Amino acid sequence: MNNYDFGSNKREKIVTLVIIGFILISIIQLFNMQILQNEAYVVKANENSIKPIYQIAPRGVFYDREHKILVGNKPTFTLRITPADYDKRLNPYLEAILNVKPGYIDKILKQTQNYSRYIPRRIAKDVPYDVIAWYEENASKLPGVDYVIETQRDYSYGVMGSHMFGYTKEIPPEILQKRKNEYMMGDEIGYVGIEKSYEDLLRGEKGVKYVLVDSRQKIIGSYEDGKKDKKSIKGCDLILSIDKDAQLAAELAFKDKRGAVVALDPSTGEILAFLSSPQYDLSELAAVTSGEAWKRLNLDENRPLFNRATMSMYSPGSTFKMVSAIAALEEGIIDSNYRSFCGGGFQFGNRFFKCLHVHGSIDLESSIEKSCNTFYYQLALKIGIDRWSKYAKKLGFGKKTGVDISEESAGIVPTKEYYDKEFGKDKWPKGILVSLGIGQGELSVTPIQLAQYAALIANYGKTAKPHFLKGYVETKTGRYVETKPEYIETGISRKTFEIIRRAMFKVVNGAGTATNIRMPDIEIAGKTGTAQNPHGKDHAIFIGFAPYKNPKIAIAVVVENAGFGSVNAAPIARDIIKAYLKKEKINIEKPIYLSKLEIKEARNEN
Repeated sequence: MNNYDFGSNKREKIVTLVIIGFILISIIQLFNMQILQNEAYVVKANENSIKPIYQIAPRGVFYDREHKILVGNKPTFTLRITPADYDKRLNPYLEAILNVKPGYIDKILKQTQNYSRYIPRRIAKDVPYDVIAWYEENASKLPGVDYVIETQRDYSYGVMGSHMFGYTKEIPPEILQKRKNEYMMGDEIGYVGIEKSYEDLLRGEKGVKYVLVDSRQKIIGSYEDGKKDKKSIKGCDLILSIDKDAQLAAELAFKDKRGAVVALDPSTGEILAFLSSPQYDLSELAAVTSGEAWKRLNLDENRPLFNRATMSMYSPGSTFKMVSAIAALEEGIIDSNYRSFCGGGFQFGNRFFKCLHVHGSIDLESSIEKSCNTFYYQLALKIGIDRWSKYAKKLGFGKKTGVDISEESAGIVPTKEYYDKEFGKDKWPKGILVSLGIGQGELSVTPIQLAQYAALIANYGKTAKPHFLKGYVETKTGRYVETKPEYIETGISRKTFEIIRRAMFKVVNGAGTATNIRMPDIEIAGKTGTAQNPHGKDHAIFIGFAPYKNPKIAIAVVVENAGFGSVNAAPIARDIIKAYLKKEKINIEKPIYLSKLEIKEARNEN
C-alpha cells in the first residue's frame, strides 16, 4: 500500500511539473507576442487588412526640337491575376479569350513563383475592349482576375525612329534584384535607345491607393477615405534635338533600302535626323511581345534590330580622302599649291592601283572635287602610317563618339602596331598604306562617326558630342532644364579646314562628283564615296554640310549595296537637308485610338 502511495505521489508531482512548465511557456510566449513583438504583429495585421494598390506613372513624352510630339502615351487595358485568389482551372478559358497558346498562364506564374502570391501578375497588356467587356460580364466567376487601365507608348505620330527611341520591357529578375528599392515585379524599364539612356527621367514616380481587404484579400472599401493615398507623378517630358521634318524625309527615302543616316547641327552636336534601315515596328513591342514576333525579328536576314547608324562598320571609301589631305597639310608635307600627276592609276611594286579617270596634273582641291585616287595613293605613302592614323583619330575615328544611346561601335583605325601584330614587326606590305589613302583596307567607320567628321569640317574643327537630348521638363515644377553639350576640338588649323571646305564646295557646285544635287537656293558642300564590300555590291556613301557659309546641318548617308555614292546617297542627303532648312513637311495621318467615353464605360464610371 505504501509503495502504491509513493508511486502515485511521484506521478502527481511529475504531472504537476509538466502543467506548470506548459503554463510558464505559454506566459513567456504571450509576453513575447504581446509585449516584445507587438509592433511586428500590428504591422502583420495591417498587411492583412490594408492593401496598397500601386499606380504606374505615365512615362515622359518625347518632343522634337520644335515641340512636336514624336512619342506619346495612350490608355490601355491590362489583365492581371493574383495567384492567392486564382483557380488554375480557369486557365483554358482565359487563354482562349486572350488567343494565346495553352500553358501561357502557367509559364507566367512559374516565372514569378518566388514573389508574394498576393502581388498581381500582368498576363496581358493592350487587351481589346471586347475582352474587358467579357470580363465584366463574368467577373463573379473569375476569382483572382482583374484589370487596370495603364498607359503604354503611342507611336501614332508619324515617325518610326525605332533605333533611337528604343523600347521598354518588363524588368528582368537580375536588374530587379539590383534595384528592388526602385522597382517592383512587373514594372517596365527602358531597354534600349533613349528609353534606356534616360530611364531615370522618364519613369516618373508611382502612386499608391490604400484599400481595406478581407481575409481573402477582397476589396471591401477605401482606407481612411484616401487620406494616405499618393498620386502618381508622370515622368519628365524630353525635348529631343530631332527635327521631325528631316526625320520623316530620311525615313521616306529609306523605305525600301538598307543603310543609315545621321544628321547633326555642326555647332552643337545635336542630332537632327537618325535612321537605321530597315526599322521595326515599335508598337509590336509596346505590349507583351509574342514569341513569334521576337523570332521573326531575330531571324530576319535584314537584321532590323541591329542599329546600323552607330554599330555597323563600313569602309568609308573616298569620303576619307580629306583625312589624308588634312594630315599632309598640317604636317607640312604639302601645301595648297601641291600638284600630282594622274595617268589613270599608280604603279606600286608589282601592282597597279587604278583611278576612275585620267586627271593629268591635279592640285589638292581638284583631287577632292574630282575624287582622284592616284593623288591619294601617292600622298598616303608620303604621310606614313603613324601620321595618317594620328589625324584619323583627331577627327573622331577609331573610338566611340559618346552618343547618348549605349549601342555604339568604335570602328577600326589601323596603326603600325596593328599591322606589326598582324604580320610581324615591320613585315607588313607597304601597299596596305596605298589602299588606306582612299579609305579602303582594314579601316572601318560608323555612320555616326562620318557625321561627326562632316560636322568637324563644317565648323572648322570644333563640335560637340552627338546627342539626342536638348533638355527636359520637370513634371513637379514645370521647369525646363537644358542639357549642356560636351565640346570637342581637333586642334587642326582653320586654314587647313578652309582649303578642305572649298574643295567640298566644288564637289557639288563645281565640276565635281555630286553636281546632280546642286540647288539654286541652298549651297551644299560634300564628298561622295563608293565603299568596297567583300560580301556583295558596293555601298554608296555621301557626307556633307549646308549652307556652305553658315552650316546648320552636317550629314552622313550610307546606302548598302547601292553602288555609287553620287547617284544613290547624295540625293538622299539633299532631300533631308532641304526638309530641314526649308521645312518641307511630310504629312502622315494619325490613327484613332480608344475614346475616353469607351474607357469610362469599361470602368463602369458613367
